[in-house]
Amino acid sequence: MRKTPFHLVEMSPWPLISSMGILSMPVGLILYLRQGNNNLLIIGIILTAVVAYLWWRDIVRESTFQGHHTTYVVSGLKLGVSLFILSEVCFFFAFFWAYFHSSLAPTVEIGSVWPPVGIYTLPTFSVPLLNTSVLLLSGVSITWAHHAIEEGNYQTSLQGLFTTVILGVYFLFLQYGEYMETSFSIADGIGSAFFMATGFHGLHVLVGATFLFVCLIRLFNFHFSKNHHVGFLAAAWYWHFVDVVWLFLYVSIYWWGS
Repeated sequence: MRKTPFHLVEMSPWPLISSMGILSMPVGLILYLRQGNNNLLIIGIILTAVVAYLWWRDIVRESTFQGHHTTYVVSGLKLGVSLFILSEVCFFFAFFWAYFHSSLAPTVEIGSVWPPVGIYTLPTFSVPLLNTSVLLLSGVSITWAHHAIEEGNYQTSLQGLFTTVILGVYFLFLQYGEYMETSFSIADGIGSAFFMATGFHGLHVLVGATFLFVCLIRLFNFHFSKNHHVGFLAAAWYWHFVDVVWLFLYVSIYWWGS
């Protein structure tokens, strides 16, 4: 294996193809909104999903069967995940900025008060608090699974990871029920701030739960060991990020905003 200044251990077509798929999605969305043509958007989504599967499949093979993931490569993967999470922090920062910009100085269009006139907020200590408890508990279970892997306790790590996946799915179920009970929609002006912030967080929970489910399958197939489990570590970092973002959402939107 040649020494490279990046984490790819062999030539790969996926970075170029994935960039084409990712670029196709926003361009396709614009075409769909302005011209009603969703062909490019659908192609971009399918291409990105297929490339993601194939690229991660190759990474799993490099790590598990080919043994290419040296400490040098692992450090590059960890740095990549860290920078990705940092970009996600910036992504959610924009939603918090929009929310506080509207709530701290409400305009006359929304009645110069917060919450806006005609908007009835959700009960702070009802489903939102239950969702918070579910995610906090999932943070405990993923940490439990992590420590079990580091100790070589295979059965306990499976239990902790399975519990985390179930809690993530339960969170999505509760959020769906919450959306069905709201007295406003994404079309109600500033109500879009609520659905954009919490909706994108729900999307991140879905991605994180999928990530953890794949890790569960890999753990069941003995892909992780005490000294080599960078795939699980990336999923755990991402899940903790999702937990922290929800805490900020709960405090600012559900509690303070009500």
